[in-house]
Amino acid sequence: MNQLQTADYLVIFIYFLAVSSYGYYIYHKKKSVSTSSKDFFLAEGSLTWWAIGASLIASNISAEHFIGMSGSGFALGLAISTYEWMAAATLIIVAIFIIPVYLKNKIFTMPQFLSKRYNDKVSTIMAIFWLLVYVFVNLTSIIYLGALAISAISPISFEWSIVGLIIFSMIVTLGGMKVIGYTDVIQVVVLIIGGLVTTYLALTLLSQEYGFGKDIFKGLSVLRKEAPSHFHMIFDSSNKYYKELPGLSVLFGGMLINNLAYWGCNQYIVQRALGADLKTARNGILFAAFLKLLVPIIAVLPGIVMYVLHNKGLFQQEMSDASGAIKPDHAYPTLMNLLPAGLKGIAFAALTAAIVASLAGKANSISTIFSLDIYKKYFNKTASERKMVLVGRWAVVIAMVIAGVVTPALKSLDQAYQFIQEYVGFISPGVLAIFLLGFFWKRTTAAAAMAGALLTIPISTILKFLPLWTGGRFPDYPFLDRMSITFVLIVATMAAITLINPQKENEVHVIEIDKSMFRVSTGFAFGSILIMGILVALYTVFW
Repeated sequence: MNQLQTADYLVIFIYFLAVSSYGYYIYHKKKSVSTSSKDFFLAEGSLTWWAIGASLIASNISAEHFIGMSGSGFALGLAISTYEWMAAATLIIVAIFIIPVYLKNKIFTMPQFLSKRYNDKVSTIMAIFWLLVYVFVNLTSIIYLGALAISAISPISFEWSIVGLIIFSMIVTLGGMKVIGYTDVIQVVVLIIGGLVTTYLALTLLSQEYGFGKDIFKGLSVLRKEAPSHFHMIFDSSNKYYKELPGLSVLFGGMLINNLAYWGCNQYIVQRALGADLKTARNGILFAAFLKLLVPIIAVLPGIVMYVLHNKGLFQQEMSDASGAIKPDHAYPTLMNLLPAGLKGIAFAALTAAIVASLAGKANSISTIFSLDIYKKYFNKTASERKMVLVGRWAVVIAMVIAGVVTPALKSLDQAYQFIQEYVGFISPGVLAIFLLGFFWKRTTAAAAMAGALLTIPISTILKFLPLWTGGRFPDYPFLDRMSITFVLIVATMAAITLINPQKENEVHVIEIDKSMFRVSTGFAFGSILIMGILVALYTVFW
C-alpha cells in the first residue's frame, strides 16, 4: 500500500519545482534579503495581508494537524476542533489588542519586548525557554509526525524521511522571512486542496460502505448516525476524554490561555505581522482567522471517518501497532494510502507543504531569537548586518540537526497532538501573565516578571505530578485546568510582589499605548462579527 505511482511522483515534482522556483524568485527580487537582518528575520514592509494570513496558517498547520489532530478526531471526535475554532476568536483579540502594542513600540522579537518592558534578565530567561521548547518539543514533534506519515504512504524509510524534511525545510528557511512568507502562499493552497481531496475520499468511501454510492452528503449523515458521541464539542465529567477537553474550560479557561499565549506572545507566530503596518497586519490576521474555520474539515473529519470504518471492521491491522494496540495517529496515513494515483501525490504534497512550512517558520523564529536576543546581546554587540544573517543561518542548521537527532525518541507517543499541547502548556501560563501585565498594568515590576518566568514550569510540574507523588490524595486536574490554575497563581504572585516592593520612579519601563490604536476599520469589524457568528452557530449545533 505504501507505494507511489508515476502520476504521484509527477505531482510531487511539480510541487517541489513550484515552491523552489518561486522561493528563488522572491530571494533575488530584492538583494537586501541577503544582507539586511531586518529583511531576513522580518521581511520588513514586504508581506501583503494575504501573504501574512497564508503564512500564519501554513506555519501553524503541520503534521501535528493532519496526523495528530486526525488521530485525536479518531479518539475524541469533533471536540478537538475547539483548538482551531477558538483560535479563530483568539486571532481577533490579538489583532485588536496585542499587535498594535508591538507595532507602536517597534518590537521585533518577544524577548525584545520583555527587555524593553522589564529588563535583560527576564528577556534572556524567556528567550532560553522559548529556544528549548521550539527545538525539543515543536521541531521534534513536527519532524516525527511528518516522517511517520511519509514513511507510511511512500517507500521512503522513517529515517530518510527525517533527513529529507530537514534538508528541504532548511533550504526554504535560509532564504529568510520574505521567502518563507511568500512560498507559504503556495504551501497553504496546496495543503488546503490536498486536505480537501483526502476528506472527499474519506466521505465517499464511507458512503459507499453503507450502500449510498459516492455521495459525500450521505457520508456526512452516516457519520452523524454511526458516531453520535464524536459530535459533541463540550464534554461533561463522565466522558472518558474529559481530562483532554474539560467542559467549559475549552472556551473560557485553559484553552483561552493556551491560544492567547500561542497567537499573541509567540515569536513563531507573531513574527509574520511584525514587519507590516497595522492595517495590513490586522487584515492578514483576520484572513488567517477565516482559514482556521476550515481546518477541522481537512484535519478532524477524516479521523472520525476512520473511527466509523474501524468500528465496522475495516483497517484493523493498519490502525494497530505490533502488539495489537490501536494507534489513533495511524488514521490519516491509512486513509492516504487509499487514494488513487495522482490524488495520492496531491495529498503527499499537501502533507509535505504543511510540514515544511511549519518547520521553516519555527526554525526562522529560533534563528531570530538566538541572533537578536542571545548572540548580538551577549557575544557580539557590534555584529554587522551580514554577520547577523550568517549567524541566523547557522542557528537554523544547528537547531534542525539537534531536532533530527532527538526525533526518533518520540516513537512511543500515542496521540502526539495532545503531547504537544500539554508540554507547551507548561510555560504558556507564565508567558501570558508576564505579557498581559506588562501590556496593561504599568506598575508591574521586573522582579515580578522574573518570578513569573521562573515559577511557570515548577508550578505546572507540581500540579501534574503531585497526584502521583501523593498516591491520588491530590486532585488530578485536566491539563487545561492546570494551565488556568498556574495562570491565576502566577498573576497573583506577580501582583503581590509588585505591591509589596513597588518600582522606583527611575526604574519604570512603560510600553507606549494609545487608546486610538485599538480602533478598527468597518471592514475588520464586519469580518470579526461574521467569524464570531459562525462560531456561535457551530457551538450551538454541536454543543
